[in-house]
Amino acid sequence: MSAAAKALLAGGATLALMLGLVPQSRVADQARAADQVDVELVLAVDVSLSMSPDELEIQRHGYAAALTHKHVLDAIAEGAYGKIAVTYVEWAGTTSQVVVVPWTIIANRADAERVVQQLTANPPNSARRTSISAALEFGGDLFAESGYRGMKRVIDISGDGPNNQGAPVELIRDGLVAQGIVINGLPLMTNSSFGSAYDVAELDRYYADCVIGGPGAFMIPVNDWSQFPEAIRRKLVMELAGPASSLRAAEEAAHPPVVLAQAKPKFDCLVGEKLWRDRSWMWQDR
Repeated sequence: MSAAAKALLAGGATLALMLGLVPQSRVADQARAADQVDVELVLAVDVSLSMSPDELEIQRHGYAAALTHKHVLDAIAEGAYGKIAVTYVEWAGTTSQVVVVPWTIIANRADAERVVQQLTANPPNSARRTSISAALEFGGDLFAESGYRGMKRVIDISGDGPNNQGAPVELIRDGLVAQGIVINGLPLMTNSSFGSAYDVAELDRYYADCVIGGPGAFMIPVNDWSQFPEAIRRKLVMELAGPASSLRAAEEAAHPPVVLAQAKPKFDCLVGEKLWRDRSWMWQDR
């Protein structure tokens, strides 16, 4: 670069300072900081045909009540940025993932109520089969589209049966965990669905061994639909509150995390696929 060119660049930089362009860069920095959130949270909810219309409504209303609960809002407010980004997805088979609520910021009750309005605007629809792996993969892709930068990225997945379509769930789980994504689970062990041909007796163990993963990953089994609203609230508080939060400590003290006996052999993570392959009758597609 010639001496004249260097002088021209130096003069341009000086002029920029004189014209007050530096504050503009600070404004840009502030805008980037505004994209920061404490948690990017994907709520992935099972709507396979094993779920009755009443159960689908229970799920929707349970999440709506939890997102506006004082404890959940307090957990959000305690974060470094005091806000989270959330999206709500309903899933079933490999090609059945529907974004019901796109990425939205929740920093206060008004934000949460706007999410609830979107969540309850239209009734849920069921779809065939159960592909936890496809739901997880879809959830992982959503982070690239969020437009936010979370200190933590979490997929919160609920379901009432094992994976029976798509890639092996362990394979997808491990790939997401390698990207720094935490997967928490809500196994629905309600035994009240239309059929049980593809159920597993210990769905909580299946979720613990095959679905959840990442630092601090956990699951909360639901044994009866009456437990669902409280389970969702507890789960959100534990996901959104920081490790030093008094809210999280209170939840863990009141309901100690489930610790499974390590003496048992690892659960067969292909059990759902095997049940589907070996089916001798079928009057509905899960």
